[in-house]
Amino acid sequence: MSRKKHLADTPDDTEVAFYDALGRADLDALMALWADDEEIVCIHPGAPRLIGHAAIRASWQAIFEQGGVHIHPLQLHVMQNMMAATHSVLEQMRGADDRQDRHVLATNVYVKTPLGWRIAVHHASVAPGKAAAEVKASTTLH
Repeated sequence: MSRKKHLADTPDDTEVAFYDALGRADLDALMALWADDEEIVCIHPGAPRLIGHAAIRASWQAIFEQGGVHIHPLQLHVMQNMMAATHSVLEQMRGADDRQDRHVLATNVYVKTPLGWRIAVHHASVAPGKAAAEVKASTTLH
């Protein structure tokens, strides 16, 4: 097990650090956010499932060779208990041309470790069509 410093007191802190590292193309900062577990999973849009630190690191390194990934998370939906948190996020992506409206649906799963909250799963897929308006939870039961 690697010796990582304490990073995040909440899953939200980890998520902010995740998107910040993506925008700066900071591979070391990004990988420091992942859980010390070889069962971690990352699925990029349209790509196969990656398991373990080596595979995930290699994939982000290839992505970062093209520069940072500028993502603005929107419409966060959170489910959390004492040891795990799941964030469902609509990600708005900005490319080099900034003209294309690109959105990705992502699920980020965080686990609480002795060193703080870490990423266990990042699963992203291209969202169909234009981004939906903010969704509000229904209070009607049927």
